[in-house]
Amino acid sequence: MTYLLMAIAGLWMADGLALLLAPGRMITLLKEALVVAQAVTSWSGVTVALGMVLLVGTTDLPYQPLWWGVGMAMIGKGVFLIMAPDKWRQAVLCWCLTRDPIDYRFLGLGLCALALLLLDAVNWGHG
Repeated sequence: MTYLLMAIAGLWMADGLALLLAPGRMITLLKEALVVAQAVTSWSGVTVALGMVLLVGTTDLPYQPLWWGVGMAMIGKGVFLIMAPDKWRQAVLCWCLTRDPIDYRFLGLGLCALALLLLDAVNWGHG
């Protein structure tokens, strides 16, 4: 379970750094990927699964309420993107993909912080 949690932290760190360093480029790539693939529901299923991993796999870790909150948010987001009507889903995605670059940088900073806290919680780098 520790390796799976470290993988989640790695994903958050990679996404966070990309949003911090090149938010415009990342959003452009995401928009292109959504046009080409339109596989939001399959990725949303992964989000739900990883959210469940956070709920189940962090019961003995520090910052447990944080991981439960983040896990519930991930599950909620995934379920919304899977089950919401297309009109609602498109409206939310459009809103998310048309923010100012500074908004994406703050999101990136938050993802990096979550990644570091999760790595700290699993004792990565503590010898």
